[in-house]
Amino acid sequence: MNLSMTRIQAIFMKDYKEFVRNYAVSIMALMPLILAFGFNKMGISDIQTYLMTINIVFSLVTAYVQCCLIAEEKEKKTLRSLMLSPATLGDILIGKSLFVLVLSSAVVALTVYLLGYKPANLLLLSIALLLSALFYIGIGTFCGLYTKTIMEASVIILPVMFIFIGGPMVFAMSEAYPILKIAEWLPSTQLSLLAEVLEGNYSSTDIIIPFVTILLWTILTWLVTAFFYKKRMVD
Repeated sequence: MNLSMTRIQAIFMKDYKEFVRNYAVSIMALMPLILAFGFNKMGISDIQTYLMTINIVFSLVTAYVQCCLIAEEKEKKTLRSLMLSPATLGDILIGKSLFVLVLSSAVVALTVYLLGYKPANLLLLSIALLLSALFYIGIGTFCGLYTKTIMEASVIILPVMFIFIGGPMVFAMSEAYPILKIAEWLPSTQLSLLAEVLEGNYSSTDIIIPFVTILLWTILTWLVTAFFYKKRMVD
């Protein structure tokens, strides 16, 4: 696959300008920061709260913003022109994802700082956060391709956001309701479980299972998204 850094950079800058102009979308980046600041002032300092806030970042910022930016392109009929341009599939998907990845990384970093969260193993957690960000970008891209307008996108993405934000909380109730153990395999739950084990003594299995689970979710999401994108090119 031939990639053009010039095209990727152009798509990145276009998304940046669209994000800055659309206040209804850009304000989402402030929500987790306000929440993190509030938790810090209230003295809440448990690992579950830290990871819940980070999962909120991935839902409100990563998935939501990506979905709305894609939907806005479709609403303005500019995505069709981009699909028919010389830009390759890789150029478009990377370019459309890079801005949200940078934005998400910045918001996550600020959220962690405001929370006062100091991970025991920053390197491993950072890798898991990166994989999670790529997964949520894929989810946002798919939902954006599926919708036709920003309004429709902001509605369709809501169930997705609630499912992944609530994953760890649903799993916590699995002792009373065994059927809810399925929530253990959601990427948000696996990220929370990984962060918890990193705070104490852990084995290789404790690390490998969350990483493999999040990676499989990410790969599957992007395969489905790429297939759906190609289908949209010829619809």
